[in-house]
Amino acid sequence: MSVQVSIGKRLSRHFCLETRFESDDTCLGILGASGCGKSMTLKCIAGIEVPDEGHISVNGRVLFDSAQKINLKPQARKVGYLFQNYALFPRMTVLENITAALSLSKQKAQQKALPWIARFELTGLEDRYPRQLSGGQQQRTALARMLIQEPELILLDEPFSALDTHLREQMQLQLLHLLESRHDVIMVTHSRDEAYRICDELLVMDSGQVLTKGATKALFQHPGSVPVARITGCKNISPIRRLGVQELYALDWGLPLRVSVPIEDAITHVGIRAHDLEPVWEAKEQGTYNHVRMAITRRAEEPFEQVLLFTNGDASRPSEHGEIWWKYSKYRFQEIPEQLFIPPEALLLLRS
Repeated sequence: MSVQVSIGKRLSRHFCLETRFESDDTCLGILGASGCGKSMTLKCIAGIEVPDEGHISVNGRVLFDSAQKINLKPQARKVGYLFQNYALFPRMTVLENITAALSLSKQKAQQKALPWIARFELTGLEDRYPRQLSGGQQQRTALARMLIQEPELILLDEPFSALDTHLREQMQLQLLHLLESRHDVIMVTHSRDEAYRICDELLVMDSGQVLTKGATKALFQHPGSVPVARITGCKNISPIRRLGVQELYALDWGLPLRVSVPIEDAITHVGIRAHDLEPVWEAKEQGTYNHVRMAITRRAEEPFEQVLLFTNGDASRPSEHGEIWWKYSKYRFQEIPEQLFIPPEALLLLRS
Protein backbone atom coordinates (compact mmCIF):
# COMPACT_ATOMS: atom_id res chain seq x y z
CA MET A 1 0.00 0.00 0.00
CA SER A 2 1.40 3.35 -1.06
CA VAL A 3 -0.20 6.70 -0.15
CA GLN A 4 1.03 10.06 -1.44
CA VAL A 5 -0.43 13.32 -0.15
CA SER A 6 0.71 16.82 -1.03
CA ILE A 7 -2.10 19.34 -0.54
CA GLY A 8 -2.81 22.93 0.43
CA LYS A 9 -6.09 24.38 1.64
CA ARG A 10 -6.74 27.83 3.12
CA LEU A 11 -9.29 27.53 5.90
CA SER A 12 -9.25 31.13 7.11
CA ARG A 13 -7.29 34.31 6.72
CA HIS A 14 -4.88 33.15 9.38
CA PHE A 15 -4.84 29.37 8.88
CA CYS A 16 -3.58 27.41 5.88
CA LEU A 17 -3.32 23.63 5.80
CA GLU A 18 -0.18 22.36 4.07
CA THR A 19 0.15 18.58 4.38
CA ARG A 20 2.83 16.58 2.59
CA PHE A 21 3.75 12.97 3.28
CA GLU A 22 4.18 9.49 1.81
CA SER A 23 3.27 6.24 3.56
CA ASP A 24 4.00 2.64 2.54
CA ASP A 25 2.54 -0.51 4.11
CA THR A 26 2.11 0.84 7.62
CA CYS A 27 -0.32 2.13 10.19
CA LEU A 28 0.38 5.86 10.15
CA GLY A 29 -0.73 8.09 13.00
CA ILE A 30 -1.30 11.84 12.63
CA LEU A 31 -0.69 13.41 16.04
CA GLY A 32 -1.37 16.99 17.04
CA ALA A 33 -3.49 19.30 19.15
CA SER A 34 -7.14 20.01 18.33
CA GLY A 35 -7.50 22.38 15.39
CA CYS A 36 -4.08 21.68 13.85
CA GLY A 37 -5.53 20.25 10.61
CA LYS A 38 -5.46 16.50 11.30
CA SER A 39 -9.13 15.74 10.57
CA MET A 40 -9.19 18.12 7.59
CA THR A 41 -6.31 16.13 6.09
CA LEU A 42 -8.36 12.91 6.36
CA LYS A 43 -11.44 14.59 4.89
CA CYS A 44 -9.41 15.76 1.90
CA ILE A 45 -8.09 12.21 1.33
CA ALA A 46 -11.63 10.81 1.59
CA GLY A 47 -13.08 13.43 -0.78
CA ILE A 48 -15.36 14.99 1.83
CA GLU A 49 -13.39 18.25 1.51
CA VAL A 50 -11.61 19.55 -1.59
CA PRO A 51 -8.06 20.98 -1.32
CA ASP A 52 -7.26 24.24 -3.10
CA GLU A 53 -4.26 22.60 -4.72
CA GLY A 54 -2.12 19.51 -4.69
CA HIS A 55 -2.13 15.78 -5.33
CA ILE A 56 -3.49 12.67 -3.59
CA SER A 57 -2.92 9.10 -4.79
CA VAL A 58 -3.33 5.59 -3.37
CA ASN A 59 -1.35 2.73 -4.95
CA GLY A 60 -0.60 4.97 -7.93
CA ARG A 61 -4.32 5.66 -8.53
CA VAL A 62 -4.92 9.42 -8.52
CA LEU A 63 -7.78 10.53 -6.28
CA PHE A 64 -7.15 14.25 -6.58
CA ASP A 65 -4.88 16.39 -8.71
CA SER A 66 -5.54 20.11 -9.07
CA ALA A 67 -3.23 20.48 -12.09
CA GLN A 68 -4.91 17.62 -13.99
CA LYS A 69 -8.38 18.65 -12.70
CA ILE A 70 -8.99 15.20 -11.19
CA ASN A 71 -11.30 14.98 -8.17
CA LEU A 72 -12.89 11.55 -7.70
CA LYS A 73 -16.16 11.39 -5.78
CA PRO A 74 -15.91 9.84 -2.28
CA GLN A 75 -17.76 6.71 -3.45
CA ALA A 76 -15.18 6.12 -6.21
CA ARG A 77 -12.08 6.50 -4.02
CA LYS A 78 -12.22 3.07 -2.29
CA VAL A 79 -11.40 4.80 0.98
CA GLY A 80 -13.07 3.79 4.25
CA TYR A 81 -13.68 6.61 6.74
CA LEU A 82 -14.58 6.09 10.40
CA PHE A 83 -16.01 9.31 11.85
CA GLN A 84 -15.45 10.44 15.45
CA ASN A 85 -19.12 9.83 16.34
CA TYR A 86 -19.34 6.76 14.01
CA ALA A 87 -22.20 8.39 11.99
CA LEU A 88 -24.51 5.36 12.21
CA PHE A 89 -27.98 5.79 10.73
CA PRO A 90 -30.24 6.08 13.81
CA ARG A 91 -33.31 4.54 12.13
CA MET A 92 -31.43 1.55 10.74
CA THR A 93 -30.61 -1.66 12.60
CA VAL A 94 -27.09 -3.00 12.99
CA LEU A 95 -27.56 -5.23 9.96
CA GLU A 96 -29.07 -2.42 7.88
CA ASN A 97 -26.24 -0.07 8.83
CA ILE A 98 -23.57 -2.59 7.85
CA THR A 99 -25.16 -3.32 4.46
CA ALA A 100 -26.35 0.22 3.70
CA ALA A 101 -23.71 1.05 1.09
CA LEU A 102 -23.68 -2.34 -0.70
CA SER A 103 -25.05 -2.40 -4.23
CA LEU A 104 -26.44 -5.92 -3.83
CA SER A 105 -29.82 -7.53 -3.38
CA LYS A 106 -31.04 -7.65 0.21
CA GLN A 107 -30.40 -11.40 0.45
CA LYS A 108 -26.85 -11.22 -0.97
CA ALA A 109 -26.03 -8.18 1.19
CA GLN A 110 -27.13 -10.05 4.33
CA GLN A 111 -25.08 -13.10 3.34
CA LYS A 112 -22.02 -10.91 2.84
CA ALA A 113 -22.59 -9.26 6.23
CA LEU A 114 -22.72 -12.50 8.25
CA PRO A 115 -18.95 -13.11 8.53
CA TRP A 116 -18.38 -9.45 9.43
CA ILE A 117 -21.06 -9.61 12.12
CA ALA A 118 -19.36 -12.67 13.58
CA ARG A 119 -15.87 -11.19 13.33
CA PHE A 120 -16.91 -8.00 15.13
CA GLU A 121 -18.83 -9.91 17.84
CA LEU A 122 -22.20 -8.46 16.84
CA THR A 123 -24.07 -11.76 16.60
CA GLY A 124 -27.44 -11.40 18.30
CA LEU A 125 -27.43 -7.62 17.88
CA GLU A 126 -28.43 -7.55 14.21
CA ASP A 127 -31.91 -6.11 14.87
CA ARG A 128 -30.89 -3.49 17.42
CA TYR A 129 -30.76 0.22 16.68
CA PRO A 130 -27.72 2.43 17.47
CA ARG A 131 -29.41 3.90 20.57
CA GLN A 132 -29.64 0.36 21.97
CA LEU A 133 -25.89 -0.28 21.62
CA SER A 134 -22.95 0.48 23.87
CA GLY A 135 -20.17 2.76 22.63
CA GLY A 136 -18.00 -0.24 21.80
CA GLN A 137 -20.82 -1.96 19.91
CA GLN A 138 -21.47 1.20 17.92
CA GLN A 139 -17.80 1.43 16.99
CA ARG A 140 -17.66 -2.20 15.88
CA THR A 141 -20.80 -1.69 13.77
CA ALA A 142 -19.22 1.34 12.10
CA LEU A 143 -15.99 -0.58 11.47
CA ALA A 144 -17.90 -3.52 9.95
CA ARG A 145 -19.88 -1.12 7.73
CA MET A 146 -16.61 0.40 6.54
CA LEU A 147 -14.63 -2.81 5.98
CA ILE A 148 -17.42 -4.75 4.25
CA GLN A 149 -16.87 -2.39 1.31
CA GLU A 150 -13.27 -3.65 1.01
CA PRO A 151 -11.55 -0.24 0.98
CA GLU A 152 -7.97 0.12 -0.22
CA LEU A 153 -7.26 2.65 2.54
CA ILE A 154 -8.74 2.98 6.06
CA LEU A 155 -9.03 6.41 7.69
CA LEU A 156 -9.77 6.58 11.43
CA ASP A 157 -10.71 10.01 12.79
CA GLU A 158 -10.24 10.10 16.59
CA PRO A 159 -11.85 6.62 16.81
CA PHE A 160 -11.76 6.44 20.63
CA SER A 161 -12.69 10.01 21.60
CA ALA A 162 -16.32 9.12 22.36
CA LEU A 163 -15.43 6.25 24.73
CA ASP A 164 -14.76 6.30 28.47
CA THR A 165 -11.25 5.46 29.73
CA HIS A 166 -11.84 1.75 30.44
CA LEU A 167 -13.64 1.09 27.16
CA ARG A 168 -11.11 3.19 25.24
CA GLU A 169 -8.18 0.99 26.25
CA GLN A 170 -10.21 -2.16 25.63
CA MET A 171 -11.20 -1.00 22.15
CA GLN A 172 -7.64 0.02 21.30
CA LEU A 173 -6.48 -3.54 21.90
CA GLN A 174 -9.48 -4.89 20.01
CA LEU A 175 -8.79 -2.59 17.06
CA LEU A 176 -5.15 -3.71 17.01
CA HIS A 177 -6.38 -7.31 16.77
CA LEU A 178 -8.97 -6.57 14.08
CA LEU A 179 -6.55 -4.63 11.91
CA GLU A 180 -3.40 -6.66 12.62
CA SER A 181 -3.19 -8.01 9.07
CA ARG A 182 -3.80 -4.62 7.43
CA HIS A 183 -1.11 -2.11 6.56
CA ASP A 184 -3.28 0.55 4.99
CA VAL A 185 -4.43 2.64 7.94
CA ILE A 186 -4.13 6.35 8.72
CA MET A 187 -5.35 7.32 12.18
CA VAL A 188 -5.83 10.84 13.52
CA THR A 189 -5.43 11.35 17.26
CA HIS A 190 -4.48 13.97 19.82
CA SER A 191 -3.53 11.25 22.32
CA ARG A 192 0.16 10.39 22.42
CA ASP A 193 -0.71 7.14 24.26
CA GLU A 194 -3.01 6.00 21.43
CA ALA A 195 -0.43 6.92 18.82
CA TYR A 196 2.35 5.07 20.65
CA ARG A 197 0.23 1.96 21.21
CA ILE A 198 -1.30 1.63 17.74
CA CYS A 199 0.77 3.38 15.07
CA ASP A 200 3.98 2.12 13.45
CA GLU A 201 4.81 5.55 12.05
CA LEU A 202 3.88 9.02 13.18
CA LEU A 203 3.25 12.32 11.43
CA VAL A 204 3.33 15.25 13.88
CA MET A 205 1.34 18.36 12.93
CA ASP A 206 1.01 21.85 14.37
CA SER A 207 -0.96 24.82 13.03
CA GLY A 208 -1.63 23.18 9.67
CA GLN A 209 2.01 22.23 9.07
CA VAL A 210 3.84 18.89 9.18
CA LEU A 211 6.62 19.17 11.77
CA THR A 212 8.16 15.74 11.28
CA LYS A 213 7.48 12.12 10.32
CA GLY A 214 9.17 8.91 11.41
CA ALA A 215 8.96 5.65 13.31
CA THR A 216 6.74 6.21 16.35
CA LYS A 217 9.05 4.90 19.07
CA ALA A 218 12.07 6.64 17.54
CA LEU A 219 10.23 9.99 17.53
CA PHE A 220 9.34 9.64 21.20
CA GLN A 221 12.98 8.83 22.03
CA HIS A 222 14.42 11.59 19.82
CA PRO A 223 11.75 14.24 19.03
CA GLY A 224 14.41 16.63 17.70
CA SER A 225 12.56 19.92 18.28
CA VAL A 226 10.72 21.73 21.07
CA PRO A 227 7.24 21.57 19.40
CA VAL A 228 7.53 17.82 18.69
CA ALA A 229 8.76 17.16 22.24
CA ARG A 230 5.76 19.06 23.67
CA ILE A 231 3.24 17.31 21.41
CA THR A 232 4.68 13.91 22.37
CA GLY A 233 4.18 14.79 26.04
CA CYS A 234 7.49 16.13 27.35
CA LYS A 235 6.69 18.32 30.38
CA ASN A 236 10.19 19.58 31.17
CA ILE A 237 11.92 21.79 28.58
CA SER A 238 14.48 24.55 29.20
CA PRO A 239 16.63 26.80 27.02
CA ILE A 240 20.35 26.13 27.41
CA ARG A 241 23.79 27.70 27.50
CA ARG A 242 26.53 25.46 26.17
CA LEU A 243 29.35 24.74 28.62
CA GLY A 244 31.35 22.13 26.69
CA VAL A 245 31.17 19.43 24.04
CA GLN A 246 28.75 17.37 26.15
CA GLU A 247 27.96 19.81 28.96
CA LEU A 248 25.26 22.47 29.14
CA TYR A 249 23.48 24.72 31.59
CA ALA A 250 19.66 24.56 31.74
CA LEU A 251 18.76 28.23 32.13
CA ASP A 252 15.22 27.82 33.49
CA TRP A 253 16.30 25.23 36.04
CA GLY A 254 19.65 26.73 37.04
CA LEU A 255 21.14 23.30 36.53
CA PRO A 256 24.42 22.00 34.98
CA LEU A 257 23.84 18.87 32.90
CA ARG A 258 26.04 16.37 31.10
CA VAL A 259 24.55 14.63 28.04
CA SER A 260 25.50 11.36 26.37
CA VAL A 261 26.35 12.75 22.90
CA PRO A 262 28.09 15.88 21.55
CA ILE A 263 25.84 18.95 21.45
CA GLU A 264 25.30 20.17 17.88
CA ASP A 265 25.31 23.89 17.07
CA ALA A 266 21.58 23.92 16.25
CA ILE A 267 20.58 22.72 19.75
CA THR A 268 18.84 25.46 21.77
CA HIS A 269 16.88 23.52 24.43
CA VAL A 270 17.07 20.44 26.61
CA GLY A 271 14.17 18.24 27.72
CA ILE A 272 13.56 15.44 30.19
CA ARG A 273 10.38 13.39 30.40
CA ALA A 274 8.69 13.37 33.79
CA HIS A 275 9.07 9.60 34.24
CA ASP A 276 12.81 9.57 33.54
CA LEU A 277 14.10 11.22 36.72
CA GLU A 278 15.61 8.86 39.30
CA PRO A 279 15.71 9.17 43.11
CA VAL A 280 19.04 9.72 44.87
CA TRP A 281 19.26 8.52 48.46
CA GLU A 282 22.80 9.77 49.12
CA ALA A 283 22.89 13.54 48.67
CA LYS A 284 25.51 14.98 46.30
CA GLU A 285 27.19 18.37 46.67
CA GLN A 286 25.73 21.45 45.02
CA GLY A 287 26.63 21.89 41.34
CA THR A 288 27.21 18.19 40.67
CA TYR A 289 26.23 17.42 37.08
CA ASN A 290 22.73 15.97 36.60
CA HIS A 291 21.79 16.07 40.29
CA VAL A 292 19.02 18.39 41.49
CA ARG A 293 17.86 19.08 45.03
CA MET A 294 14.10 19.38 45.14
CA ALA A 295 12.24 22.39 46.50
CA ILE A 296 8.71 21.05 46.10
CA THR A 297 6.14 23.62 44.91
CA ARG A 298 3.08 21.48 44.11
CA ARG A 299 1.82 17.93 44.51
CA ALA A 300 -0.90 15.95 42.77
CA GLU A 301 -2.04 12.38 43.21
CA GLU A 302 -3.24 10.21 40.34
CA PRO A 303 -4.78 6.73 40.73
CA PHE A 304 -1.44 4.95 40.40
CA GLU A 305 1.12 7.75 40.29
CA GLN A 306 2.37 10.67 42.30
CA VAL A 307 3.16 13.96 40.56
CA LEU A 308 5.64 16.38 42.12
CA LEU A 309 6.46 19.81 40.74
CA PHE A 310 9.62 21.35 42.13
CA THR A 311 12.34 23.89 41.49
CA ASN A 312 16.08 23.48 41.87
CA GLY A 313 16.66 23.98 45.59
CA ASP A 314 20.23 25.16 44.92
CA ALA A 315 19.32 27.80 42.33
CA SER A 316 19.87 31.34 43.66
CA ARG A 317 17.03 32.79 41.57
CA PRO A 318 14.60 30.17 40.24
CA SER A 319 13.09 31.16 36.87
CA GLU A 320 9.34 31.68 36.62
CA HIS A 321 9.48 28.74 34.17
CA GLY A 322 11.76 26.75 36.44
CA GLU A 323 9.32 24.13 37.72
CA ILE A 324 10.22 20.53 36.89
CA TRP A 325 7.70 17.67 36.76
CA TRP A 326 8.47 14.28 38.29
CA LYS A 327 6.05 11.35 37.93
CA TYR A 328 6.59 8.04 39.68
CA SER A 329 4.62 5.00 40.80
CA LYS A 330 3.02 5.64 44.18
CA TYR A 331 3.91 2.06 45.14
CA ARG A 332 7.60 2.43 44.26
CA PHE A 333 8.75 3.92 47.59
CA GLN A 334 7.22 5.61 50.62
CA GLU A 335 9.72 8.40 51.36
CA ILE A 336 10.52 11.31 49.05
CA PRO A 337 14.25 11.67 48.30
CA GLU A 338 15.96 14.99 48.76
CA GLN A 339 17.63 14.82 45.37
CA LEU A 340 16.96 13.40 41.90
CA PHE A 341 19.35 12.23 39.20
CA ILE A 342 18.78 13.01 35.51
CA PRO A 343 20.35 10.24 33.36
CA PRO A 344 22.46 11.73 30.54
CA GLU A 345 21.01 9.25 28.01
CA ALA A 346 17.46 10.34 28.90
CA LEU A 347 18.06 14.02 28.12
CA LEU A 348 16.48 15.27 24.88
CA LEU A 349 18.56 17.68 22.82
CA LEU A 350 16.13 19.96 20.96
CA ARG A 351 16.08 22.64 18.29
CA SER A 352 13.78 25.59 18.90
